[in-house]
Amino acid sequence: MTSGEFDAAAGSAEAVGNVGPAASAPTPRSRGRLAIAAVLAAVVIALVAFAAGWLTAPRPDAPGDTSVEAGFARDMQQHHDQAVQMAMIIREQTDDPEIRQLAYDIATTQAQQSGQMYAWLNAWGLPQASSQPAMTWMTLPTLSGAGSSEHDHGGAAATGGTDALPDGMSPGDPMPGMASADDLARLSQLTGVDAERLFLQLMIAHHQGGVEMAEAALDRTTNPLVTDLANGIVFTQTGEIDYMRQLLSARGGA
Repeated sequence: MTSGEFDAAAGSAEAVGNVGPAASAPTPRSRGRLAIAAVLAAVVIALVAFAAGWLTAPRPDAPGDTSVEAGFARDMQQHHDQAVQMAMIIREQTDDPEIRQLAYDIATTQAQQSGQMYAWLNAWGLPQASSQPAMTWMTLPTLSGAGSSEHDHGGAAATGGTDALPDGMSPGDPMPGMASADDLARLSQLTGVDAERLFLQLMIAHHQGGVEMAEAALDRTTNPLVTDLANGIVFTQTGEIDYMRQLLSARGGA
């Protein structure tokens, strides 16, 4: 091979060597950028799909001012607020750990639920105060098949009305289970076991009234906000009634 041929061959080899790095696989940094770009693209696509679905999904109309949903939210707030009041009173009148823990659970649960119902009315654009007497909503028509112990509601149209008020009660009367002002004053004056017995008697009746109101709502609406909360009230307060009866029996009450 001549000197010229050797130089030509070396130049060719150098040219081939220079091609290698340009054709190599992407660096780790470039692969990371590609992965991030792919994730971001997927997030954008998901957000667009979600927004499209949300915008096109059917929405139920907000309940009206005289609806079951609005009446339940207003009345149950008031009912819950008295339960919180009684729970706070008994925590000052006894040192018993079982009663104090029960009162704490009742106060925190019902205060939170009362806040939920307050927020519903705001979201629905309705005033907190009702233009109708308390419990009027409980006399509105029930759903077809309502009134059974299972409270199975399938969204059927309303049928003939059923008066859900307890015997002898009319709209505008104190709601079921509500303690009187004299009851609350007496509870505030008693201490120890005497206060515990009265508290349990009053709260058992109060819970029974709350369950009755929640079941009346379940008989009259398929609004998911209301039915979820009403079912929770029935479940929780029924269990607490059983527990309070045990506590009352242990303290010589009935």
